[in-house]
Amino acid sequence: MTPTDLPLAGLRVLVTRPREQAEALAQRLQALGAEPVLLPTITFAPPDDWSPLDHALHRLDRYAWVIFTSVNGVRFVVERLQALGYDLQRLQKPKKAAIGPATATALRRQGLAVDFLPTRYVAEAIVEEMGDVQGQRILLPRADIARKALPHLLWARGALVDEVVAYRTLPAPLDPARLEALFRQGLDVVTFTSPSTVRPLTERPWVRQRLRESIANRELIVACIGPITARTVERAGLPVHVVAQEHTVAGLVEALAAFVEARHL
Repeated sequence: MTPTDLPLAGLRVLVTRPREQAEALAQRLQALGAEPVLLPTITFAPPDDWSPLDHALHRLDRYAWVIFTSVNGVRFVVERLQALGYDLQRLQKPKKAAIGPATATALRRQGLAVDFLPTRYVAEAIVEEMGDVQGQRILLPRADIARKALPHLLWARGALVDEVVAYRTLPAPLDPARLEALFRQGLDVVTFTSPSTVRPLTERPWVRQRLRESIANRELIVACIGPITARTVERAGLPVHVVAQEHTVAGLVEALAAFVEARHL
């Protein structure tokens, strides 16, 4: 691939994903000529109280389904099972659903089968496509700040849902001096991969104002992994230029490249 074939050549792209999850996005951006700038806005921690998750894991055999809505859900459930002294075979009996391909890959890497993967990687599609869940007991191990759409939709369809906190999502420490330096050096794109990556930036009035000014001057593109993340940005009073049709890291980079190419036509 020659430099002229790189649609993101020379663009400085802010990556707000947690540090342990930023590599895949950074590599895809670099492959298209961009310079990724890592600024994790969130981090993850164990729940304040393990007992609700432990209670569910002790009784996994009563569940028809376990629905995983993030890679972190897989990670924390697997680690907690092992801490409790259980073999991962304990997760083989209930069927397992994954919200998207990254979560499915995380399960398969643990030797666990994925029984259901929706065609659209949002909670609503899981419920629409899973089929009849009337009377079935379903475990949802999730983040403490996860959207309530999925359990509410499952309850509406007659499922018996146990939603438990498997991990907490926390704002990462952000150095104001580094943020100011990034604005001075110039950014061309800011990427958001979840609503939680948005808030630590937009809830700081001076950062929100700097973002708004850069966007107004056509100096900054805002790219979101999906519509739910985009709505969070818009609620903060900022426009969104790119929303990935496929709600994955690959889909985000593809949509950004298409937008940049179209802008230069």
